Amino acid sequence: MAKHLKVVAKETPAAKVPRVAPGELVTMLDFVRYAVSRFVEANLTFAHGTTSPVAEAAFLVCEALYLHPDQFEAFAAARVTAAEAKKVFDLIARRVTTRKPAAYLVNKIYMRGLPFYVDERVIVPRSFIGEILDSHFGEDGENATLMDPESVESVLDLCTGSGCLAILAARHFPNAQIDAVDISKDALEVATRNVAEHELEGRVWLYHGDLFAPLGGKRYDLIISNPPYVDATSMAGLPPECRAEPKLAFDGGADGLDIVRRILNEAGQHLAPEGSLLCEIGRGREPLEAEFPHLPLLWLDTEDSQGEVFWLGAAELS
Repeated sequence: MAKHLKVVAKETPAAKVPRVAPGELVTMLDFVRYAVSRFVEANLTFAHGTTSPVAEAAFLVCEALYLHPDQFEAFAAARVTAAEAKKVFDLIARRVTTRKPAAYLVNKIYMRGLPFYVDERVIVPRSFIGEILDSHFGEDGENATLMDPESVESVLDLCTGSGCLAILAARHFPNAQIDAVDISKDALEVATRNVAEHELEGRVWLYHGDLFAPLGGKRYDLIISNPPYVDATSMAGLPPECRAEPKLAFDGGADGLDIVRRILNEAGQHLAPEGSLLCEIGRGREPLEAEFPHLPLLWLDTEDSQGEVFWLGAAELS
């Protein structure tokens, strides 16, 4: 599911993008500045991988010019051709007038520097778990503070959506087979594409079903999940950008914890004896701890979150 929204947008009338005379904007940086002004003017919401108008503007300009976002600074002063400018203006106008997430406009999002295909069949991925995999399961083994990545032989990604976390897990756990489950057939079609594009067909296996249902009695060294966890009040106030995404990927029931409860109640039957659960729950820490006071949840913070992802061993779930 999504990170907690940084901005809550109000409904505004359909915005219009002012015309710009040829030559008024010259460099990539000029176009980013122009896009930022239009985004702020239209009161857009930023909660889909980019959390500010500047980051989103740079993302869209780079995508229009076939550049990785990390290359922006190197080319910020470069001139934009007339044909390129037309493409950039079109993306800016579509972002402002449709209020769709930028990732849907270019069918791409980056997580931890890796590109993933996305469209309206899946939520735009922006999980904190990607950062935690980097910080606690480093590829070089130096950050293996929770579990030795080399020792992990099986990983399950519940509510996989576009498959991004399953693919990142395959990167961090070189000896593991990755199983990924989603209840949405549409989402699995997108995940299938991403698995193929990252050449992981032999390591990442996709299953259609409700949480653990399609897995039989399989057990895993690690279960990761970024499930739906938006509560009813927040669902009613979602901004237009988020309402463009599948409702199924957000809705966590009255208090946002319906799916999380099921995972906690069933995960113990699918973990190896020394296995662990890594789960993102948004801002449900207080009610979760009140309901499960016996569970020694270890909360893992990231650069932009506190108390939104927990770690729990199989022994505590038995």
